[in-house]
Amino acid sequence: MAQNRLRLAQRRANTQHQNVLHRLGLSIVSGEFPELSILPGDGELLARYGVSRTVLREAMKTLSAKGMIHARARVGTRVLERRHWNYFDPDILYWHAETGIDKTFLTNLAEMRMAFEPEAAALAARRRTEAQVVELYSWIAKMENAQSSGGDFVDADLRFHVAVAEASGNPLMRSMSALIEVALEITFLVSSPIPNTAMHARSVARHRAIAEAIEVQDDDAARVAMRAVIRQGSKRVDAVIKDGEGDHWINV
Repeated sequence: MAQNRLRLAQRRANTQHQNVLHRLGLSIVSGEFPELSILPGDGELLARYGVSRTVLREAMKTLSAKGMIHARARVGTRVLERRHWNYFDPDILYWHAETGIDKTFLTNLAEMRMAFEPEAAALAARRRTEAQVVELYSWIAKMENAQSSGGDFVDADLRFHVAVAEASGNPLMRSMSALIEVALEITFLVSSPIPNTAMHARSVARHRAIAEAIEVQDDDAARVAMRAVIRQGSKRVDAVIKDGEGDHWINV
């Protein structure tokens, strides 16, 4: 878990703009600034974050582009309802991970993956190149060799799924893979197959089944194998929740 926490930390601010964006985003997602509330005025926010007015305005523009806030003259900047937020934005998903993940949110992520990842695998089976097949097996080998490092396993798993999206030959699928990366990492934050030997072996075998189906260009088998991988991840998360991590929120 410590290595997974580090992956989130690596996304955090290294510029003033990113720092303000990160802190404001977390405050909104956590409910410190609830939906439909008016954010504090510029003076208060400038004192709170210790930045220039230019930096603050750039952060506010970024949050507005994500669908999280809306500024109106003589009214102020209002936090929009969550239904307006762009949940395809990796920052918003990671902020959810940092503030605590509820079971409904995890279910939504799994449903989103199930909606298009099996089709990406089926397309990859039809269109893959020999080089792409080799790449898929290389990531599986790295997953298999990650006996003790959860971080190494997560990285190889993420790259395997990105490689499947690339092999689909559909640029829209590749664009969506950024969101899949976030969904996978959040799943591993809650429950990783490392260092559980049996779980690790089962996960590797199921990913290998995807690669094998893509290699022989069996789109139906690729679709089924991808569904099995997504279900396995969902079951691991459900087991953690049922074992006492909480029915509502999981702090990661």
